[in-house]
Amino acid sequence: MPLKALIFDVDGTLAETEEAHRAAFNRTFDQWRLGWHWTVDDYRRLLKTTGGKERMRAYQSTLPDSERRLSDAEIARAHKEKTAIYGEILASGQLSLRPGVADLIEAARARGLKVAVATTTNTPNVEALTRCCWGKPALKVFDHVAAGDMVANKKPAPDVFLLALEQLGLPAKSCIAFEDSRNGVHSALGADLRVLVTPSAYTDRDDFSDADWVIPTLEKYHLPRELL
Repeated sequence: MPLKALIFDVDGTLAETEEAHRAAFNRTFDQWRLGWHWTVDDYRRLLKTTGGKERMRAYQSTLPDSERRLSDAEIARAHKEKTAIYGEILASGQLSLRPGVADLIEAARARGLKVAVATTTNTPNVEALTRCCWGKPALKVFDHVAAGDMVANKKPAPDVFLLALEQLGLPAKSCIAFEDSRNGVHSALGADLRVLVTPSAYTDRDDFSDADWVIPTLEKYHLPRELL
């Protein structure tokens, strides 16, 4: 079946965003006077749990009983503040696309392919990234955006990729998913998509043996023949 669309994860795939997310979390924790601080190693482990609010719950479940606990409502408020801080970091221009991303999307559009997003992150974070890296709103860069705040279950569940396919109106076999994490690979495979992985700084130790392709970057000389 001919290729019709490319579906991209966001964090780690389009750009190395995780350090900006980690900084935003830590600034939020300081503002809430929680005494929490996530190191690089902490965050590498926490990324195995998809979703920012879910990571906060996972982290506090490991704390001693004497430590302060946030309710679900407080976690939601703190995460909303974190999202705003993340937006401020990106608005300052402190983020670049990973090598090959912009050229691949431009080439796909020139071929008449659709391009979409399927991400665990929320819609405001997608908007922040496209405005930072392209100077445009998300729907001026992508035909469709399927985000974590639109589905019941986050990756590794296939929900967000299934939503992207529904938005595109295309069968899975005519699309390729682009990911950087093991959870993302399982999510895409659950939607019957072929998956191309470019490991990121935080996922380079993951097992990607289930992916169809694993390449270091999306630069043209690494791409499989189908994308050239």
